Amino acid sequence: MSQSSDPEPAFDLPEHSEGIRVDRELLNATKPYREESAARSWWYVGSTFALMIASLTIAGVVSWWPLRTVFSVLGGLLMVRCFITFHDYLHGAILKGSRLAHWLFITYGALALTPTRSWLASHNYHHGHVGQISEASVGAFPLITTRMWRASTPWQRFAYRAQRHPLVVLLSYPIVFGLNITLIPLLRAPRKHLDSLVALISHFGLIALLWFLGGFSLVFFVILLPMTIASAMGCYLFFAQHSFRRMQIASPEAWTFYRAALESSSYMKVNPILQWFTGNIGYHHIHHLNSRIPFYRLPEVMAAIPELQAPLTTSLAPRDISDCFRYALWDEEKQRMVTYREAGQGA
Repeated sequence: MSQSSDPEPAFDLPEHSEGIRVDRELLNATKPYREESAARSWWYVGSTFALMIASLTIAGVVSWWPLRTVFSVLGGLLMVRCFITFHDYLHGAILKGSRLAHWLFITYGALALTPTRSWLASHNYHHGHVGQISEASVGAFPLITTRMWRASTPWQRFAYRAQRHPLVVLLSYPIVFGLNITLIPLLRAPRKHLDSLVALISHFGLIALLWFLGGFSLVFFVILLPMTIASAMGCYLFFAQHSFRRMQIASPEAWTFYRAALESSSYMKVNPILQWFTGNIGYHHIHHLNSRIPFYRLPEVMAAIPELQAPLTTSLAPRDISDCFRYALWDEEKQRMVTYREAGQGA
């Protein structure tokens, strides 16, 4: 499986005349930071995978359940960081051309129910259409306007709310990764998505093996609990960074790749520990501006480029989490995100 080509936008837009870099000039300012250190990349990848495997191994072999829980949760958090390295590799940001990295991440993707073909197709679509109104959930959660909401049938409203419900995020292990990324693409195009079949066989084969060796408790602490934690955390990060109260949505005529990166993608403020576990994905506005920048250089970019230092932000504070789910519709007249109740009041 080849990596994402992630083509840069093939158009130039007017640049600001007052010394503030925008659009392609701003993108160009980030290009020097695409350069990676292979040794540094391998250190981060190798150490993260080693820590994850060690944590899950301990969770599987110790007998005292509180300690098993601690290492299972730690393994789930490390899965999030492993996924970020997988994500960066498929963007071509790290270890491009390495056969060892290729097989490492292909194997990881299969075991983690993230077959590369369907992931690349949906994720590349997401990068090319972020910040656009869409009833479909291709590579992202659907986002519609208040006008579309008022014209929707009761069933359409139910389906929309269901797709954006917190339970979908919480149960993203079976729903998002098991169904949307793996099973549904296989059912729709079996020959095209044979890697999805490999992922299902690999993932559930591993579950069967662990069940045979140690029963349900071994499966729970080594697979089910860490995968649930990692999937829910990763899914929420993805959801919140493109569905937050202060985000902006440009009209189809005004939409550009650059505006979408800076106005429809957030910077998520987290503490240093969570920043490490999440692989700096909170610098999401920079990642969408230039997805070829290695995850470990994103803080460096923000520190060096003033135009990227005042992004739209969100956080993991309870109020911000609540707002990400409550503000679910784009109001074209008010030019802001609104709640379902606000949309109803304007009907």
